[in-house]
Amino acid sequence: MLNNLTRRMAVKLGVAALAAGATITGALAQDKPAPFDDPGDVKIALVRYLSTGDFFQAYLSGVERQAEALGVDLRVFDSRQDAALQADMVDQAIALGVDGIVVQHGLTESMTEAVQRAVDAGIKVVAFDVNVENDAVPQVEQSDQLLAQLALEQAIKDNGESFTAGYVYVPGIAPLDRRDEKWREFKDKYSGINEVAQFGTLDNPIANSVANQASAVLRANPTINVMFAPYDEFAKGVKIAVDEAGLNNDIKIYSADVSSADIQAMREDDSAWVATAATNPAVVGEVSVRALAMLLAGEDPGQSVIVPPTLITRDMLMDLDIQNMEQLSAKLPQFAHADVAVPAWMPLPER
Repeated sequence: MLNNLTRRMAVKLGVAALAAGATITGALAQDKPAPFDDPGDVKIALVRYLSTGDFFQAYLSGVERQAEALGVDLRVFDSRQDAALQADMVDQAIALGVDGIVVQHGLTESMTEAVQRAVDAGIKVVAFDVNVENDAVPQVEQSDQLLAQLALEQAIKDNGESFTAGYVYVPGIAPLDRRDEKWREFKDKYSGINEVAQFGTLDNPIANSVANQASAVLRANPTINVMFAPYDEFAKGVKIAVDEAGLNNDIKIYSADVSSADIQAMREDDSAWVATAATNPAVVGEVSVRALAMLLAGEDPGQSVIVPPTLITRDMLMDLDIQNMEQLSAKLPQFAHADVAVPAWMPLPER
């Protein structure tokens, strides 16, 4: 009899627990605002300008993970640095009837009108690292000025306030333009910084194209002892040239952005690549989608959505035995997740 009573009580408790669970689940589902209470019909597009390199592959993976967590249909358009094609791809996304668009990099002159057409069509848009000159479009940023500042502060720490520098820069790309502002500020502040060469290209493959330029620059300017290359594909190219010239003990490279391949390059014996400042590109991809989702839900992520960067030095990588991005995230928790654009209802990717 006692056993029967115990079983009946257990059944009642189990039913009550299931009912409570269903109530909680229902409450959680109701807490999600439209259209994410039933996200199956939500379509978003990622329209890319730059896609070559580990950074952009990681960024794409973050976009895909966050889209999956939200349960939305993601379409990816890749213009491969063709500005006119990127504008056409925005129009293709509009024609497909997407609800939202993430514009990833691009040129202001080609993206401004294309994005305005999307906004006029009632489509929500966020932009990552491209200025589309539109108050309706939040800008997702890595705080490019802070990225440059962290790297340049390390350069001053390592080399003092006087050094001879080569600088890799391509104007017209929003993140590079913002990093350039900080470079010019540092040159004004430290009169001992002597920039003797500026060069750069986005021709594919970027690293190899920059390496060819850097080789010529090093031959023409043998006194260079610092290279500021504030994009990791630029830094890869400079490192190739420095290694080929046998100058890896005479020149220090400072960069922005990071990937597993970058970490391996920085860890090489006598590597000239001594520091980079970076956000986790996968996290930036996730934040881009979350900011767009907030817009779709009628919420305001802010006009400027900043993902804070981290300084990563060769010494840090060696001391902590960090060999890839997974270990970097594990040993530097601030690199693994950004508490940015995370309303209470927002589902996050599995970690």
